Amino acid sequence: MKIAFIGSHGVGKTTLCFDLASRLKRLDRGVDIVKEVARECPLPINESTTLEAQAWILHTQIAQELASAARYDDVICDRSVLDNYAYLVHRVGRKPEYDALVRAWVGTYDTLIKVPVIQPPSFDGTRAVSPTFQLEIDAGIDQLIAEFGVAVHRLHRGDRAGWIEEALRAADLPLVPPQIDLFSLPA
Repeated sequence: MKIAFIGSHGVGKTTLCFDLASRLKRLDRGVDIVKEVARECPLPINESTTLEAQAWILHTQIAQELASAARYDDVICDRSVLDNYAYLVHRVGRKPEYDALVRAWVGTYDTLIKVPVIQPPSFDGTRAVSPTFQLEIDAGIDQLIAEFGVAVHRLHRGDRAGWIEEALRAADLPLVPPQIDLFSLPA
């Protein structure tokens, strides 16, 4: 199973990836996280990105997903090719060859979960902090979702505390582990 959290930068995708991985481990599942590859990119990212940088990011994302899926039953992705592509489109416009690649690859995800923008991004040493840029990318992601006809589960803006349970339901996974709780006393 491959699940990707998608959305603009600074919305909490990374935290959700680790929280979901923890829950899946408690379900006795073999799980891996494909971390956000843009952070490893040796080329400019954010507002000053280039076509070459975004091509590197897209291809590295796919390569890391392939490697992870070869070793683990469950793969959680901190981004997908779709939201990575939104950054390319924002900077240089649509490219037919990448449209085809992204359309084909987006079908490899079992569940895509869109994380809404609920606050401006904070500086973490890598991500852009412009709220305008954050919202432009979010709108670009929504446009690609609509144009590509991608099935996406959208997390509810007002219930951040319930997002992991919502993600588990969206992926049709159990909310509680099947094991007996060894630490509770029988009634």
